[in-house]
Amino acid sequence: MESPFSRWLQSMLVLFLFLYTSPVLLHARHPPKLSRRNSTVYSAKGQAEKLIRALNLFPKHEVNLVAYNEDSLPNASGIVEKQLKLHILGDPGPSVQDLGHHAGYYRLPNTVGARMFYFFFESRNSKNDPVVIWLTGGPGCSSELALFYENGPFQITSSLALKWNDFGWDKASNLIYVDQPTGTGFSYSTSDSDIRTDEAGVSNDLYNFLQAFFKAHPEFAKNDFYITGESYAGHYIPAFASRVHQGNNNNEGIPINLKGLAIGNGLTNPAIQYTAYPEFALANKLIQQSDYDDIKALVPDCVQQANSCDSTGDENDCLSAYSSCNNIFESILEIAGNINYYDIRKTCQGQMCYDFSRVGNFLNQDTVKKALGVGDIDWISCSTEVYQALQTDWMRNLEKGIPALLENGIRVLVYVGEEDLICNWLGNSWWVNAIKWSGQKQFVAAPSVPFTVEGSEAGELKSHGPLSFLKVHSAGHMVPMDQPKAALEMLKTWMQGNLTLVNY
Repeated sequence: MESPFSRWLQSMLVLFLFLYTSPVLLHARHPPKLSRRNSTVYSAKGQAEKLIRALNLFPKHEVNLVAYNEDSLPNASGIVEKQLKLHILGDPGPSVQDLGHHAGYYRLPNTVGARMFYFFFESRNSKNDPVVIWLTGGPGCSSELALFYENGPFQITSSLALKWNDFGWDKASNLIYVDQPTGTGFSYSTSDSDIRTDEAGVSNDLYNFLQAFFKAHPEFAKNDFYITGESYAGHYIPAFASRVHQGNNNNEGIPINLKGLAIGNGLTNPAIQYTAYPEFALANKLIQQSDYDDIKALVPDCVQQANSCDSTGDENDCLSAYSSCNNIFESILEIAGNINYYDIRKTCQGQMCYDFSRVGNFLNQDTVKKALGVGDIDWISCSTEVYQALQTDWMRNLEKGIPALLENGIRVLVYVGEEDLICNWLGNSWWVNAIKWSGQKQFVAAPSVPFTVEGSEAGELKSHGPLSFLKVHSAGHMVPMDQPKAALEMLKTWMQGNLTLVNY
């Protein structure tokens, strides 16, 4: 005969199984794989460290802050530049001495002790070609990553020698790479008060550098000028372009012949771009429908907080928005596993998604540093402190300055590798379509047409007037690395004003 205790135990077991399998309580007890961060500061630094490890980079320091040393720091107020003798670094070709290759520092005004480092490569085609400046994102990553792995004149061999890049953007332009913001790459300061926290500081530094650069190289001041870059440069580029436009309008210094800006796989309008993550992830089978439903529920809070950050500028609002919105992205990654979020066609091996270690090994050689004139400064591939300092800048909408540029006929090109998750083409297309300018309706209604390179389709292009959006096929976050020929053709035809004409 069954005892009362046995019956009670069976009843409790049935009740337990009911509660355990109840969909409502199951969801409460085991919510979807959503990343909740206890500290937004920890999250920012953790994200920065993850970024660096994904590229197989191991900088010696978190930021380039140095003690003042009369012997090692250029102290002049303007440009301190030297022409590179590149045969010291490895002989990439017999004509190297016929070209102007420079490296230098600029002592930034209105700082305690900040110096901005840059490379300048004269065009392999003609000195009359446009001047193009490239900005790498991160935030806090050195532009030398792009120089040697994407669109610079040279690539680094396994033996740490240099060889010509057949599709370097110096084949169509006079090309500048800048290490910015302060603390990034070979750029440094003697004080952490010079580390930038917003786009006003970033764009003023870049504008001041550009004025000094054209003063040192007046023969290039008349050339067309274009601002280009990638990733978090989706913030830098519009702010810098607006600063140049303002300087021209106010007759502040040397007139800069700004003709256009190109943003590659950028983060520009976060409130719109973060909403595209669930759609992109579902369409590319990174998550399932049930995951999509759960993650989609996080979007309204992200948008509301991002808009609050942008409207109030309050630090706490911006930190909350950063945490809330990145929860969407992290939730997708936790489900997708070891996917390479820069190129979803690939997987990562442990933490490493790319191996960019050659550039650090190359630039931190004593012979190379001597040739560049950087003294004993170490090259910092990506700075976790610069990344963290710009955390309250992250969720701001930098699209705001673009309508005024478009109305003044300044070309805006947004190009995106279609396989990138983190700054995906869908989110970029949404914010570009949402730009409020006189040609908005015509742009939205414009058809997508093939972008062809040597007779083969390399992407899909949508344009109206000065605004163009290009989705590049078979490319991830770094389009010039994945599709170098298409990227060079894109740059050339866009600067010539023929990007749309050659595809109809």
